[in-house]
Amino acid sequence: MTTRPGLGPFRMHAPCAVVWAEEGERRAGFGYGTLAGHPLRGEEAFVVTLDPDGTVWLDVVAFSRPARWWVWLAGPTLTAFQRAYAHRCGAALRHLTHP
Repeated sequence: MTTRPGLGPFRMHAPCAVVWAEEGERRAGFGYGTLAGHPLRGEEAFVVTLDPDGTVWLDVVAFSRPARWWVWLAGPTLTAFQRAYAHRCGAALRHLTHP
């Protein structure tokens, strides 16, 4: 699978592969790892949990480091981008669970 993060002409080619998945009665999720050609080296996991009271939780866990010299130049901007991406995932989940 290849993700295309970024906007307009700033989109990147970011190949990755799902390395695990789980599906249970109250918990489901998956994790993926980056592949050669991805601007980062690392893994990211997304897990959705449904509490007995109906509360839905999304946990996003990521660890990564730059895999390309030009990604080092992004510095703290990279962390901000990753947090914004996790926030967008949460917003999408809220929209799906509270139409």
